[in-house]
Amino acid sequence: MKPEFEYSSVANSEDAQKFGSILGQCFLSTPAEEKTWIERMGIENLRIIRQEKEIVGGLVTIPMGQWWGGESVAMTGIGGVGIAPQYRGSGAALSMMQQTIKELYVKGVAISVLYPAAQRLYRQAGYEQGGSLCSWEISAQSIQIKEQPLPIKAVPIESEIFYELYAKQARSINGYLNRNQTIWHRIMNPSEKDIFYAYLIGSPEVPQGYIIFSQHSVEDDNILRVLDWVTLSKAAAQSFWSFLNNHRSQIDKIRWRSSPIDCLTLLLPEQNAKIRYIERWMLRIINVEKALSTRGYLSGIETELHLEITDNLIPENNGKFILSIAKGGANVAKGGKGELKLDIKGLAPLYTGLFTPQQLQLTGKLDATDTALSTATEIFAGTSPWMADFF
Repeated sequence: MKPEFEYSSVANSEDAQKFGSILGQCFLSTPAEEKTWIERMGIENLRIIRQEKEIVGGLVTIPMGQWWGGESVAMTGIGGVGIAPQYRGSGAALSMMQQTIKELYVKGVAISVLYPAAQRLYRQAGYEQGGSLCSWEISAQSIQIKEQPLPIKAVPIESEIFYELYAKQARSINGYLNRNQTIWHRIMNPSEKDIFYAYLIGSPEVPQGYIIFSQHSVEDDNILRVLDWVTLSKAAAQSFWSFLNNHRSQIDKIRWRSSPIDCLTLLLPEQNAKIRYIERWMLRIINVEKALSTRGYLSGIETELHLEITDNLIPENNGKFILSIAKGGANVAKGGKGELKLDIKGLAPLYTGLFTPQQLQLTGKLDATDTALSTATEIFAGTSPWMADFF
C-alpha cells in the first residue's frame, strides 16, 4: 500500500523552522543560514509535504518570468527541494513535485524551471533539460586587451540603473530570467564576509553596461569572480575586457558565467578562456497553450505546426494542438492533424531550442513527418538557451 502524503503551504513559523532543519541536513547548512534563506524566499512561497501529520520535506516556489523570443513568459522557479533522510525513497518527493505542478497550473503559470540534483525524479514529474548554466575562466595575464573605448566608473551596489540595463540585455537572450526581487537580492546584498564591487560601463547619461564582482583568495590563486554583467555594444564588451585586464597585477584568474558559446570570447586575442563547468537546468511546460502562445517568435515566420501532446499529470495538456505563427506572435487552438507527436518532457527542449527537432527525433523524444520537422525547426530556431542565475 502506497503511503499517503498531504501537500500544503506553510502555515506558521514553527512549520518553517521544521522545514529549515530538514534543508540544513540536506544541503549541509547551519540553522542561521536556513533561517536567512527562508526569510529571503518568503514563508508564503514555501510548500511542505506531510506523512501522518509529520513534515517530511518541502520546497520553495519562486514566481518570476523567463525570456523567450523577446517576450517574458510567466515562470515559477523551484528550489530548496529537500526530503528528510528517513523518508527518501518513499515517493514523497515525486508526490510533492506533482502537487506543486498542479498548483502552478491552477495559478495560470506557463512554465517552471529548476536545477536538478538528480534528473530522474524531475523527469518523472515532466521536466526535461531546457538550457545551460556555464562557468568560464581565463588567466588575467592572457586577456591582453588594453584599449578601453568607454569610461568605467564605480557606482553604489544598489544603483537602480542595473535593473534597466539588465532588462535590455535579458530580453534578447533565450532562457534569461525576468528577475524578481529575490534573485536581485543575492546580487545587491552581499553577506558580511563578502565585498561586492560595482562599476558602470559608459557615461551616466548613456550607460552601455555594468560589471559587479567580488575578489577571493583560493589556495594559491587570487580570483576575481564576476557576479553579474551586461554589455550592450562592442565598445562596452571591449571595455569590459580592458577593465578586467587592468587587474592582472593582483588577480590571477577571472571567472564569469555565460553561454556555452560565449560571443564575448570572440574579442580575445587567443582562445585562452576555458569552460570550468557546465550544467543543465530543467524546464516543465505547465500550460501548453499559455507557454506556446506567450513566448515570442521570429517576426518573418508565418506557418502552422500540428502537435499531439501527452501529459500524464495535467489532463488539459493532452491532445492535438495547432500552433499558428505570424508577425512574431502565436495562436494555439485545439485540434489539427497531430503531425508532430511528443510527451510533455519532449516538448521542453523543443520549446527552448536546446536541441533541434531532428536531434529530439533521433533520441526518441518526438515522432514527426518530414514537413512537421522542417516547420518545427523554423519556429524554434535560435541561439542556445542559457541563464546566469542559479536558484
